[in-house]
Amino acid sequence: MLSRKTVAAFCLVGGACLAQAADKPTDPQIAHIAYTAGTIDIEAAQQAIKKSKNKDVVGFANDMVRDHEAVNKQALDLAKKLKVTPEDNDTSRALTKAASAQRDKLAKLNGAAFDKAYVANEVAYHKQVNGALETLLIPSASNAELKSLLQTGLKIFQGHEQHAEHVAAELK
Repeated sequence: MLSRKTVAAFCLVGGACLAQAADKPTDPQIAHIAYTAGTIDIEAAQQAIKKSKNKDVVGFANDMVRDHEAVNKQALDLAKKLKVTPEDNDTSRALTKAASAQRDKLAKLNGAAFDKAYVANEVAYHKQVNGALETLLIPSASNAELKSLLQTGLKIFQGHEQHAEHVAAELK
């Protein structure tokens, strides 16, 4: 179980910010947190694909599904190879709860209002996840292969952040 400090490090949009926690998560916890973060973005993208009529927003959402599914598959394959069971934890549960609340907010929006809110959330979400990868997850990972996968993910997700910022600028 992670400490409150670690959980506080992973509050999402509408909560606090992602910051470095004093307590290091374990590799099984890191694996679960990273997988959960990817799943959250897949679910948000699937919502956008269903709701949006904007080709740029739908294209971005399709990219999120493709990339996060690929990284999550690599993460599951690595966990299997290392015989590590990702460990559910307070941080994963807090991420899931916050994401559910955000999806509920977005579900009430339509058209341009939905598009702007979805893309703004994607910008903020990627900034937070990237910050957590840089300051907490990568430095805390003890397994070299896990650390490498997280570093690869960070590069991909930094590209997502830039892409989301570009789409957001086009929606104004």
